[in-house]
Amino acid sequence: MRRLLPASVFVTMMAALYVVFMVVPTEREMGIVQRIFYFHVASAWVAFLGFFLVAGASAVHLWNGSRPADRLAQASAEIGVLFCTLVLVTGPLWARPIWGVWWTWDPRLTMTVILWAIYASYLMLRAFGGEDDAIRRYAAVLGIVGVLDIPIIQVSVHLLRGIHPSVITRNEGGSGLVDPWMRIGLLISSVALIVLAGWLLALRMRTARLGEEVAALRRSALERKGEAA
Repeated sequence: MRRLLPASVFVTMMAALYVVFMVVPTEREMGIVQRIFYFHVASAWVAFLGFFLVAGASAVHLWNGSRPADRLAQASAEIGVLFCTLVLVTGPLWARPIWGVWWTWDPRLTMTVILWAIYASYLMLRAFGGEDDAIRRYAAVLGIVGVLDIPIIQVSVHLLRGIHPSVITRNEGGSGLVDPWMRIGLLISSVALIVLAGWLLALRMRTARLGEEVAALRRSALERKGEAA
């Protein structure tokens, strides 16, 4: 399965690029810059999925102290922050020609930055807090609490006054993706980024497991050396 992931990433990404840039019609009001939404929205969905994995795996770790669950939580946080960063980069690339500014403190944008900061803090805690079990538990709690920001992001467009457009469903009814090929393009882009995230997650989990095995061997060697001395 792991060997199939790189090929799957290539095929799905090529399909997404072809459909988005060659098949999907150009949006009437925003023009060609609207095409960035197919990757912007899909990146947000993958980031949310990654953060939900962090929360689920962290809950399992708090419940039974599972090391694989802890590894999954940390790896998922890295994937989530990566794709959340893509969201925060692609958003301003769209906003500059449409809004005339790179950034505005719209409710959805603000809550997304907060979400990114929460899980960036999670990664910093894991990176600089050491391997103490208490640090893992503190990080697990942060990973669970942080996911509560996602529902706020989802409803902010409809409940809070802001200028960020609602791509899937509009407040006045209907969808921002009026052509069927627009919805197909978003679906294919989402599948491509999910497959990419799955591949990166598998690589990161394997790297983390090998790192723990190497650290265990090093500790064992040091203990034998101490006993021999």
